[in-house]
Amino acid sequence: MKSYPNIPNFYTYSSVNLLLRRCKEPRTVDIEEYITTGGYSALKKALNRFTPEDIIVLVEESTLRGRGGAGFPTGRKWRFAVSNPKPRYLVCNADESEPGTFKDRIIIERDPHLLIEGMIISAYAIGAERGFIYIRGEYPAGAKILENAIREARERGFLGKNILGTDFSFDISVYRGAGAYICGEETALIESLEGKRGHPRLKPPYPVSEGLFGKPTVVNNVETLANIPIIVTYENYYMNIGPAGYYGPKLFPISGKVNKPGVYELTMDITLRELIDKAGGMKDGKKFKAVFAGALGVYSERDLDIPMDYSPKGFGGTGTTIVLAEDDCIIDSLIVIAEFFHHESCGKCTPCRIGTYELLNILKKFQEGTATEKDLLYLEHLGRNIPVGSICGLGYSAPNALMDALRKFKDEFIAHINKQCPAGVCF
Repeated sequence: MKSYPNIPNFYTYSSVNLLLRRCKEPRTVDIEEYITTGGYSALKKALNRFTPEDIIVLVEESTLRGRGGAGFPTGRKWRFAVSNPKPRYLVCNADESEPGTFKDRIIIERDPHLLIEGMIISAYAIGAERGFIYIRGEYPAGAKILENAIREARERGFLGKNILGTDFSFDISVYRGAGAYICGEETALIESLEGKRGHPRLKPPYPVSEGLFGKPTVVNNVETLANIPIIVTYENYYMNIGPAGYYGPKLFPISGKVNKPGVYELTMDITLRELIDKAGGMKDGKKFKAVFAGALGVYSERDLDIPMDYSPKGFGGTGTTIVLAEDDCIIDSLIVIAEFFHHESCGKCTPCRIGTYELLNILKKFQEGTATEKDLLYLEHLGRNIPVGSICGLGYSAPNALMDALRKFKDEFIAHINKQCPAGVCF
């Protein structure tokens, strides 16, 4: 059994115990242990008992949504792809770059064969013979683990020509990104896979009709693909996990001022308040102040009872939860997010390229105590207009946290104009 250095001992917690049941081991699971614990049985079942159409229907009935943030119905995406002629490609988006998100990394480094099995079944369903895992450059250990797992799977006949004696053939390659957040957007990812600069494409056409090398392409997130073997294994039982319309396990990475940060596998009927309680509650007995949900926005105390699902009033996104306490400054936290988006903007869109720069600079004026009411109006202007002129999710998302904070914590902005920091950390 191979071992790899510098793999952190993640804290993982589970009330469902499907996605993380092997991840709790303090080492990488190799193919022998994966098979011993039921691995690749879902693939055998899929190839022996189901047609590709059967699997697409099963995924549609499961209500599985993309776990990478957008929440698009997976079965519908597959259906769009198979309506276009072959060849088709399957791409796993492992470019996990969202601020505060570290859930996919656990699957990659602790249970790589679960991801690979999910990709093989998915490829069978959509009629793809080539697959790619696009992994962020900051995950070097994960890339090595996946390459080793792919080699193991190929040696055992789970990848390559005529898989398990059938007429289905499929193989996977690992492609390492160079650390660009924008390549988490599916069209920029495809551009990078093709050897081009990672800039997003105008849509339509969408990747399901014209994607990698101009061919129909399905791009799914790591956690999404890891659900596929579970759906095939349990079939209708999958619909007993979680609330109606949002079935299945969901991974929630939680960090910040909680007692037990880590990745939690739960159902989506849990509320934000319950998630924080499961993470041991607030650290050092301090009062809750806010949650930063990566690029999605900011949640205040009055939002604690929202469900962690994809409904219009739900939490949505990747499930990323960064908890702030009473002595954390909203402005300081917004600057961290603004610095990230300014640094990661690819520069293709002027509103995003210039807007994120301006947004960061104005926030710094609030932090330094030099901001005026005119700056507050300018922030609101930027928040409204950056998304309008941007062609991809980075520009749409960049002002989300700001606009939420302006609605829910506007008094803190005004206090900073008056050179007062409610948290007591500025000036």
